[in-house]
Amino acid sequence: MNNSLIALGMAEVIVIARTMGHQNGCSDINKIEKTPHGDKKSAKNKELIYVSAEQATFNERMPGVSMAVLWGDPDKGAHGTFTKFVPGYDAGTHTHTNDVWLVVLKGAYLYKDDAGEKRVGPGEFIRIPGGHKHWSGGDKTEGALFYQESSGKFDKIPAE
Repeated sequence: MNNSLIALGMAEVIVIARTMGHQNGCSDINKIEKTPHGDKKSAKNKELIYVSAEQATFNERMPGVSMAVLWGDPDKGAHGTFTKFVPGYDAGTHTHTNDVWLVVLKGAYLYKDDAGEKRVGPGEFIRIPGGHKHWSGGDKTEGALFYQESSGKFDKIPAE
């Protein structure tokens, strides 16, 4: 029952986030792009995508961070990924060019900005606006596993 409620909540959050992205000018979603398998396809494709985080193929993106690309291309534009932070991961203070939406599945995504700290746990959502200076990291014991989505290319720009 608890897992069903979490899954339902995640689905609602993703629909809301996608709606917000479209209202905020998410134009990259309609471009032709290459899939992780090298095939060209339109992001408008009505193809069903189903991926279990437990069976997804993760690749190290940077030390302490691995991603499994579910759709799109984080190096080029709009995308969705499962992302893992190793326990105790420290991303340092940084910004992203584009908005980032995430829903935690396991562990905890730790977040801090000038307004305070948040511990984002399983079934919880956070939206980080593009250009917003923040610190993030993974729980010291469990790390973090989360679904992450963005309307544009993924980047991590160090900030002071």
